[in-house]
Amino acid sequence: MPLTVLSDSEINAILYSLSRDDVLSLQNNLADALHEYSTGTQETTGCCQSNQPQRIAIPASNNQTTLFMPASTTTSRGIKIATLATTPETPRNDSLPSIKSTTSHTSTTSSSTSTSDPSTLASQISDISIGRSTKPGPSITSSQSTSPIGSLTLLTATGTPYAFLAASTLTAFRTALTATLIFTRRTNVHTLCVFGAGLQALWHIRLALLLRGPEIHHVHIINRNFERARKLMGEIYTSPDWEHLRKSNSKLDFSIVSNEYGEYNRLLKEHVRKADAIFCCTPSTTPLFPAEYLTSTEGRKKGRYVSAIGSYRHHMIELHPDIIRQAVAPEHKKHHHKHAERGGVIVVDSLEASMKEAGEVKQAGLNAEQMVEIGELLMVKKASMLEIEK
Repeated sequence: MPLTVLSDSEINAILYSLSRDDVLSLQNNLADALHEYSTGTQETTGCCQSNQPQRIAIPASNNQTTLFMPASTTTSRGIKIATLATTPETPRNDSLPSIKSTTSHTSTTSSSTSTSDPSTLASQISDISIGRSTKPGPSITSSQSTSPIGSLTLLTATGTPYAFLAASTLTAFRTALTATLIFTRRTNVHTLCVFGAGLQALWHIRLALLLRGPEIHHVHIINRNFERARKLMGEIYTSPDWEHLRKSNSKLDFSIVSNEYGEYNRLLKEHVRKADAIFCCTPSTTPLFPAEYLTSTEGRKKGRYVSAIGSYRHHMIELHPDIIRQAVAPEHKKHHHKHAERGGVIVVDSLEASMKEAGEVKQAGLNAEQMVEIGELLMVKKASMLEIEK
């Protein structure tokens, strides 16, 4: 069997060549895999959850972490090994206050995707009153890349290697592909707010524009380091790979917000409040914005899609725990889904992994009943489609 070897630049060229139809086709394949992961059994599919070992994280020198991520299907085996920079764990303090008022609406926020209503995939944020400084916490230095560096090795069921792939761009693409699964079903996507300026942010922006480009008018890139954000915007505005996306929407504009700005706090609040979709793509150890931006009465005036993908260790966090707690609070009065009496749910890719690793889940104190895997959500959609076909 021939061995396929692809470098990161070769993978990048392939992914940049994908059309909207190509991306939709890959999303359908991913949706099927996530559905099998969540609902399959060892008797029905090799992709089921019980056949997927949990990843292992090993601390390395210079605040690096190496992740070992095995996976299997009926016909293949694989393992991704990736090393990435990690913000060091710092002692907790009282900068993350708890809920100070009761809640009255519904919300779903997730470590990968979010929705409060599986049927309409809409989101409402509930009423909560808290205060917190917007001063950024510790972050990885601008000279240190936050993108994983490593490889993906694929083998046949009998152990014969058939592919060796660079993992950096592939990881960012796959994560963004999952995060946009529900994003594509949102009604309003006029304004995007993207935290981060690395590969993850790039691919979240690119896939959002490929899938919903004509409907997107504003993309606000928020990053603690202005220079990294400037480089990302420079690529979007000047690279031939982005030309068709730029020309397909004359109303599309981009902006950068950095904490180096004197008006940072005001612009941060304004962009978060106005956003129809928020993509959090950072390895932060402190919330990226105060909870009250979304949980106050003013913040709840519109629904938002919120995706947070950066926390893979318990001390890492992008969303304030009070946003998560409010999302699942049981005293909601406007639910329209099966969890109505129990409150909202958090949509995750893997329940087991999120309970073990996701900082937002751990710090908000969620239990398994307050989350649902996206594969289960897709199962509901498939069942509905079958009923319609009947």
